[in-house]
Amino acid sequence: MRSALLPFAFLLTAAPATSQDFTNAGQLDGDDVRIDEWWVPYEDTRPRDPFTADGERVWFVGQRGDYLGWLEPATGEIGKLDLPEGTGPHNQIVDAEGNIWIAGNRDAYIGRYSPATNQFMRIEMPNGIPRDPHTLIMDQGGQYLWFTAQGANRIGRLNVSTYEVDIIDVPTEGARPYGIEIGANGMVWVVLLGTNKIAAINPDTLQITEITLPRDGARPRRIGITDNGYVWYVDYAEGYVGAFDPASGGVEEWPAPNGAESRPYAMAVDAQNRIWFVETGPEINNFVGFDPASETFFSQTYVPSGGGTIRHMQFYEPTGEIWFGADTNTIGRAVVMPQE
Repeated sequence: MRSALLPFAFLLTAAPATSQDFTNAGQLDGDDVRIDEWWVPYEDTRPRDPFTADGERVWFVGQRGDYLGWLEPATGEIGKLDLPEGTGPHNQIVDAEGNIWIAGNRDAYIGRYSPATNQFMRIEMPNGIPRDPHTLIMDQGGQYLWFTAQGANRIGRLNVSTYEVDIIDVPTEGARPYGIEIGANGMVWVVLLGTNKIAAINPDTLQITEITLPRDGARPRRIGITDNGYVWYVDYAEGYVGAFDPASGGVEEWPAPNGAESRPYAMAVDAQNRIWFVETGPEINNFVGFDPASETFFSQTYVPSGGGTIRHMQFYEPTGEIWFGADTNTIGRAVVMPQE
């Protein structure tokens, strides 16, 4: 495996004055949430997967523009850092030290950018495998970066100190590992978009176990975990939100508001263990809240810009906000838990 420390060109672009003009253009009911969106001035670049560690600066990637971007919500300023051409960045997260880790989806590498030193490290996948790092997540101790590789049908684990990569093959052919989360006990959970299964990985042994969901047509795409250990998922193909109980092995599911046409995609779990997801099937994406305690869909809100497709979200607990990127070339913020 090869890694290299590279210089990074820093380019600042101020967002236009109209960057926040998509504010709750329409709601579905009285229980809607406030949604603001900022237009990203790098057109047709699919800004996506925003992540904030401090609430002051929000990082995101331009999947079609080969850049790492940032937004300062207080001022509306937006800037970008150009990544190596052909990176096709798919996802990024920020670790406890403030380093940004980037999935080089089209170029078989994971990048690490240090804002403190303005240095960029490129960590190549061993022999180019897996070829497509997809969605990243850091474990609780900050020792390992776990990631899915959809096209390669693999799951990876990167040691952030040694840069060694462990590779786990998914038993089911064409399973397409996609969304990934880590439970409080360290168990790694992955949804397998190419089939009706989710997978659990023991972090100590790297043993993978597949769990088959009840419906043959289910295609789980994103995942979240509530405090009771339930593993929640959205079924993109047939329009359900579901929960798997690892203790009993049981599964419960609820049809999304727009049913089979809903195409639920991005999802997040808030501090009250409520499930939030986006129906991307409707022409104007629908931002939905589901309360497991009452088993009700208690909130629906139109995404002001339309959304196009919203693919991934982060819940930032200190401010009660969910951050998302939209194919309408915007970065969005939904306030789901107003501060007292």
